[in-house]
Amino acid sequence: MHQTIISAAGAEAANPLVPNVWEMGVVLVGFAVLFYIVVKFVVPMFEKTFAERAEAIEGGIAKAEKAQAEASAALEEYKQQLTDARAEANRIREEARGEGAQILADLKEKAAAESARITAQAHAAIQSERQAAVVALRAEVGTLATTLAGRIVGEALDNDERSARVVDRFLADLENQNAGAAK
Repeated sequence: MHQTIISAAGAEAANPLVPNVWEMGVVLVGFAVLFYIVVKFVVPMFEKTFAERAEAIEGGIAKAEKAQAEASAALEEYKQQLTDARAEANRIREEARGEGAQILADLKEKAAAESARITAQAHAAIQSERQAAVVALRAEVGTLATTLAGRIVGEALDNDERSARVVDRFLADLENQNAGAAK
């Protein structure tokens, strides 16, 4: 049996360097089918995946740039709001100081008016008390002067008209003496 295989192989004088046409055709058809499958199905999937990844990367970069721009805008807005708030606080503080000064001035004015009113009332009360004291003192001095004059003269001065003249003259003399001593 070995002999038959060897003789069949020897009968053909085939060159090992020249390929068999049928083998070559089968290999080319297999390669073409495989090439078609790769080109039709595999390459588009790779292209689709590559495109999706490229789009995701570019979208991520765009989103990051957009987020960075939004963050910068928010920071600028925050800084502006902070500046506005500080300016508003300063304005309110100055208004409060002005209002405080106005209230203080009003209170001082009211206190001065109240003080003047109380002083005027006190002067009026003192003046009325002084008048009452002068009247009471005149009456008492008049009585004492009449009694004293009656003792000095030796007769009673019961006449009201006469005693009133004596008291008035006596008080007038006292006032003149006080006025002369004050000068």
